Amino acid sequence: MAGHGPYSCGLDAAVDLVGGKWKALILWELHTGPRRFAELRRGLPGVSEKMLIQQLRELEADELVHREVYRQVPPKVEYSLTDFGVSLNQALLPLGDWGERHMARITTNRCR
Repeated sequence: MAGHGPYSCGLDAAVDLVGGKWKALILWELHTGPRRFAELRRGLPGVSEKMLIQQLRELEADELVHREVYRQVPPKVEYSLTDFGVSLNQALLPLGDWGERHMARITTNRCR
């Protein structure tokens, strides 16, 4: 599999980018437009400040999220999707739709 680096297939590479609970949810929160840190935190109940910072840094390093710092007082920082992030979000749409259709079943199975 020359040229694939550490990945065995495309799904392996994609799942690596959104692995864990928060990354896909952060991308989803950003699909309607730029958000400030506090807005993201409110939109993601249960995420700690430390975890959100870490996940945003990783998403930025993977070029999925852009961090814009506005030089003003007080400083303003906004996060938005890059074109690469938008394309990944579009790929996640069918998965989100599938989850919506099967949420009750998944919940029931997990609560057993």
